[in-house]
Amino acid sequence: MSTPAPPTAEAAPPSVQQPDAPGPDSIIEADFDDTDSALASDSGTAYTGSLASSVLDYKYENGRRYHAFREGQYLWPNDESEQDRLDLFHHIFRLNLGGALFRAPIGSQVHRVLDFGTGTGIWAIDFADEFPSAEVIGTDLSPIQPNWVPPNCKFEVDDVESEWTHAPFDFIHSRAMGGSISNYPRLYKQAYDNLQPGGWIEVQEFEAWVRSDTEGMMEKATCITEWQTIIDETTAKIGKRLRVAADQKQHLIDAGFEDVSEDVYKLPIGGWPKDPRLKELGRYEQVQMIDAVEPASLALFTRILEWDRVRTEALLAGVRNEFKNTSFHFYCKLYFVYGRKPLAPSSSA
Repeated sequence: MSTPAPPTAEAAPPSVQQPDAPGPDSIIEADFDDTDSALASDSGTAYTGSLASSVLDYKYENGRRYHAFREGQYLWPNDESEQDRLDLFHHIFRLNLGGALFRAPIGSQVHRVLDFGTGTGIWAIDFADEFPSAEVIGTDLSPIQPNWVPPNCKFEVDDVESEWTHAPFDFIHSRAMGGSISNYPRLYKQAYDNLQPGGWIEVQEFEAWVRSDTEGMMEKATCITEWQTIIDETTAKIGKRLRVAADQKQHLIDAGFEDVSEDVYKLPIGGWPKDPRLKELGRYEQVQMIDAVEPASLALFTRILEWDRVRTEALLAGVRNEFKNTSFHFYCKLYFVYGRKPLAPSSSA
C-alpha cells in the first residue's frame, strides 16, 4: 500500500480567521434586564447505540456507569446522560468557533486524521463529513460511539497513554483531555512521532475554573469555590490534574512543534451577557455546567476522597444552585492550542 503524501510545504502557515468570540482580556457586558431562568431538562433521548466490543462489562457506582477497559483510568462516567452532555459540549465548542471544528490551518489536503479521547465520536464524525477524502480514526477507552458513521470514519478502543501503533497522520486532534493524562510530555512525543512532517496537532481544552469579572462575586459563590478547589487539588495529587489548559502551549513547544499558537476565549455561564450570541452560548454552557457537576465529582469525592454520598450530594446541590442563580455572572475559558511538526527533523524533538 502506498503511503499518503505529506502535507505540501508552505512558506508560512495560512492565516486563520478569528471567530467572533471574546478574548481572555475582554469584558463581557451584562444584560441586567435578563430574567430568563429556564434550564434544559436533565432527561434526554438515549444515545443511538454503541460499537460492538468485548469491553462492555461496565462498572456501576453511585448510580452511574464507568468504562471497563483499563478500569479506573478515567474518573468520568460513560453512560447515556454523560454522552448527551458531551454532545452538548461539542455544540458549545463549535458555536464558539462560529461553526468550525478546529483552528489549525491544515488546508484541504488531509489524508489521515486521529481524534484521541473521541468520547461519543461526534467531532470525528463531523470532520469525516466535512473531509470525505480523509480517513478519520477516533480512539477512546469506552466503545460508546454510534454504529452508523461516515464510510471514512472508524473507532477503536484504545488507551492513548499506551504505546501508539498507528501509521502516520496529517492531523491529530484532542479535546477536554484534562483529568485523563498522567504524562503529557510522553503523550505529545508520541503525537509528534506519529505525525507526517508538516502535519498539525490541535488541543482544545476547557480551563476547568469558574471566574467572574465582577468584584466580590466569586467570594459569594462559596460552594463553587470550595468544589473547584477540591477538584483541582485532588486531581493534581493523583497525577491527573483537570486544570491543565494553560499548560498545553508549552507542552507542544517542548515536544518540538513549531508555529505553536494559543487562542483563548471567554465562555459565559448563563444568559447574563447583553450580546445575543453570547447570551445563547451562555445558556447552553449553563446547562452543560449543571450537567457536569455530578459526573465530574462522584468518583473523585466518594472513591478517592472517601466522602459519603450524603456529604457529597449536599455540596453538589449547592454548586448547582449557584450555577442556576441568575445574579451570578460567571464565565470560564476555552483554549485552542495548535502547532506543526517541522518539515525538517528537529534536533530537540
